[in-house]
Amino acid sequence: MCAPLGIEWAALRRALAPFTVRHTGMGRQRSVASAAGLAAGGPRPVLVVGVAGALAHGIEPGDLVVADEIRRDGADPIPVPTAAPLAAALRRLGLRVHVGPIVSSATVVDGAARTALAETGALAVDMESAWLAAAATATSATSATDGRHSRHRGSDEGAVRRDEAFAVVRAVVDTPSSPLLRPGTAIRGVAALRSLQAAAPALLDWLAATGPRTVTLAEPRSFCAGVERAIDIVERALDRYGAPVYVRRQIVHNAHVVRRLQRRGAVFVQEVEEIPRGAVTVLAAHGVSPAVRAQADARGLAVIDATCPLVAKVHTEVRRHTSRGDTVFLIGHADHEEVEGTVGEAPAGVVVIDSTEAAATVAVPDPDRVAYAMQTTLAVDEAEEIAAVLRGRFPAVNAPRRDDICYATTNRQRAVRAVAADADLVLVVGSPNSSNSVRLAEVASRDGVPAHLVDDAGELDLAWLAGARRIGVSAGASAPPHLVDDLVATLSGLGPVTVETTTTGTEDVRFTLPKEVS
Repeated sequence: MCAPLGIEWAALRRALAPFTVRHTGMGRQRSVASAAGLAAGGPRPVLVVGVAGALAHGIEPGDLVVADEIRRDGADPIPVPTAAPLAAALRRLGLRVHVGPIVSSATVVDGAARTALAETGALAVDMESAWLAAAATATSATSATDGRHSRHRGSDEGAVRRDEAFAVVRAVVDTPSSPLLRPGTAIRGVAALRSLQAAAPALLDWLAATGPRTVTLAEPRSFCAGVERAIDIVERALDRYGAPVYVRRQIVHNAHVVRRLQRRGAVFVQEVEEIPRGAVTVLAAHGVSPAVRAQADARGLAVIDATCPLVAKVHTEVRRHTSRGDTVFLIGHADHEEVEGTVGEAPAGVVVIDSTEAAATVAVPDPDRVAYAMQTTLAVDEAEEIAAVLRGRFPAVNAPRRDDICYATTNRQRAVRAVAADADLVLVVGSPNSSNSVRLAEVASRDGVPAHLVDDAGELDLAWLAGARRIGVSAGASAPPHLVDDLVATLSGLGPVTVETTTTGTEDVRFTLPKEVS
């Protein structure tokens, strides 16, 4: 932990025990000398903490700026991969935090120079961080990659990443409207130092999370064929028909996918009544009830159906059984969109079963005329437990001709179990409304490993990483592959990371596109 100014060192040294806070000195020359001394024993994690001047308007005295890169004249920017989770840890403490570039200058910056730096997009300026970064500089990266990367595979596979464990947190003293050499600087300085002291728990979490580790990627992971098809349908519809293209509900359950398609011109709505008459409309991958299709027809919508073919198969099963008078037990979660759509095929003939307890008590008009189907994104073991109870109570029950839980869900659960077997921690990338992503974290957790679902690297809690030297990583079927790459990059910002892959199978499934976009 590096505190350039003596007053910063005095404010932090007790708050950050047992870690040693180094008083490194003000300015470029002293920072260069301190970095050389620190690096003499080899590269090490470096966290620079101190005060700074704000460049951007809207940043107030006492606010914290977390660098996502450090800039200085005549040198390439230094990326700081752990900025997002560090900022999140600080915000959880109730602090006002901004994330962006910090510029290191050899001289005090004010006036026109401050304005010029602000125009580059930098948020704050200090006089030390760029030179102190040298203490964290590691050896150049080595790679064992063979150059083959698919959409399911992260670009770090097989690599040994030796990125810098380096971060910068600066508390603002002066701003464009309150320059350094103005009355009130002392009061603003006290506010800044108090913010740094309040930040101590998050800073300690960052330091405790540093160190070498192995990241094992589960394969397969990330996009499945149904998700790729659904996204492709929206993109092709935008290309062919132009924006806006309306989508009922989220096309797939991932916030990043939705935001990207929104930027291209997709408009997401809850119900078809919100869509202008005659507009091009995509039905999401989770499927819809016949009632929704009828509403779309009544509005004259130009409908493109992106329902996953494996979900459509379950709809067909339900129609077949209920048409001959069977009661269908639908194993799944009643509030999930896929289940809502499937129940809509025959609301009076479908009973949703979400637990073994419900399966043990459910009653039907005719126990000899029953069948069961499953939500496609369930945990395989839990779904089978429920099905076993139903088979025990209803010997005449008709089971699906083929397992309803889709191949991608099954494959990803098998893969996450494989990496969990040798992990201290499992991280699953996926949005919280993604059933298959949630199930992946639950599967790993039931195997006795701490497991967490994160929408992206910014949701990584640094406290999870203390002592975790082997981390398993997977991603739900609706999570873009680049989010896994981002997570690995963030972990590598805490120290050397060896990236391995555990493969439990391969996938070559492809689904055809609807005629409207093919």
